[in-house]
Amino acid sequence: MTLSEDHRELLRLINEAGKPVAMSDFFHGIHPPDVDRDLPEDHPVREAWREKQINLYGTALELEAGGLVTVVHPADGERPDLVEPTAAGRAALV
Repeated sequence: MTLSEDHRELLRLINEAGKPVAMSDFFHGIHPPDVDRDLPEDHPVREAWREKQINLYGTALELEAGGLVTVVHPADGERPDLVEPTAAGRAALV
């Protein structure tokens, strides 16, 4: 699997956590919500940021499908899946 910048950054953050984590906890750190609050909801800057956030969900799914992370605690209705990197995921960061 070829890693995009977002794949690599999300995988790096998961790896550095050192414990099972929710991938979505890192989304705002990867693409911070630096949108002016006074902009209307349909402003192109807001829409571009929302699209980046939505795309990170796809990135997260691709990391799991690619065998780079594994779910160690499935979602339970109160929290999302918690994941950790696999050996292949750690190797992909080297």
